[in-house]
Amino acid sequence: MTTTVPPAAFDPWRPSFVADPYPAYAELRESGRAHWFAPSRQWLIPHFDDARALLADRRLGRTYLHRFSHEEFGRSAPPHEHEPFHTLNDYGMLDLEAPDHTRIRRLVSKAFTPRTVEALVPTIRRLADGLVDAFVAAGGGDLIASVAEPLPVAVIAEMLGIPPADRSSLRPWSADICGMYELNPDGETADRAVRASLEFSAYLRELIAARRKDPGEDLISALIAAYDEGDRLSEQEMISTCVLLLNAGHEATVNSTGNGWWTLFRHPGQLAALRADPERLLPTAVDELLRFDTPLQLFERWVLDDIEVDGTVIPRGSEVAILFGSANRDPARFDHPDTLDLARTDNPHLSFGAGIHYCLGAPLARLELQASFGALLRKAPRLRLVKEPQWRPGFVIRGLTELVAEV
Repeated sequence: MTTTVPPAAFDPWRPSFVADPYPAYAELRESGRAHWFAPSRQWLIPHFDDARALLADRRLGRTYLHRFSHEEFGRSAPPHEHEPFHTLNDYGMLDLEAPDHTRIRRLVSKAFTPRTVEALVPTIRRLADGLVDAFVAAGGGDLIASVAEPLPVAVIAEMLGIPPADRSSLRPWSADICGMYELNPDGETADRAVRASLEFSAYLRELIAARRKDPGEDLISALIAAYDEGDRLSEQEMISTCVLLLNAGHEATVNSTGNGWWTLFRHPGQLAALRADPERLLPTAVDELLRFDTPLQLFERWVLDDIEVDGTVIPRGSEVAILFGSANRDPARFDHPDTLDLARTDNPHLSFGAGIHYCLGAPLARLELQASFGALLRKAPRLRLVKEPQWRPGFVIRGLTELVAEV
């Protein structure tokens, strides 16, 4: 069954929808499995089983250029003035398909093995404790600026070998680039993304050159060594991979922290249970908070060969928008999906994706979230919200502008 979505039912540009999209998701799930959304020219997929199946379906891809030209696929090439953004984006492994995706992911995955990630635990906990100590000493403040942002930025920058003095530019560059992942970005957003792409690329090009002369024990040096050994990783692929890791390595964790604490403040019974037994509940609590209010609400895929969803043929050349936020609240998969249950164990949420593009840094993100939540639970046991937060305008990558609390 297919429907055409009226703007009132799914309006990712309306602030009230961004603040609480879940009632609209329930309507979408009840009315069908594939919905045509004319404003973004996409097919919306709201159900868990369909979302998971399509994420693993090789008839869909993050790009189509490995098989078709723009003209063959029935699409227009991006405007020439946006080229710096698309060059940077299109060579990152998130937007590549096999064999390029396989080759790059194999190289990068060496930095995210279970042993490597586990070795980072003392460093992550030390950084989280230091940030929370400063937050408590100040009597509170903006949790996002004080704890949620600096922790994952420091971790991924350290892994890549970004000098501490340069790290203040990473978050602004990332925010400007990620603006292009929203639905129908406007010209001003595109201009900011192009400028950030040029600046970020130029910075990394210089850093890569410096690492060639003086290698270190970091991922950039490892990628250079792999290239020098004939593993065919081009400089553009290195730059795009580093930008992807820096952006993905902190953007989702920042928003997961803010969204998670905002959820806990609105569920005092669950927060009390977590405070009473953090060691037992933290691992399941982190995944439940990711399920309940995921920072990545939507993931786009191109239809490379015709597919069928519930009797509706979605033809080659179409774009599907897989609604992670809706899939994570699907009652066909989750018991009482609109209830926050920090002890939930049957929790195969899609917040880290699925298929070949499953988030490489998922174990690292879980460690960072457990470290920051754990430190705040221990060191600020009476943490409370000072004022209701506001949501940023973006919907695809959904997060708060600030989260002001006091200890």
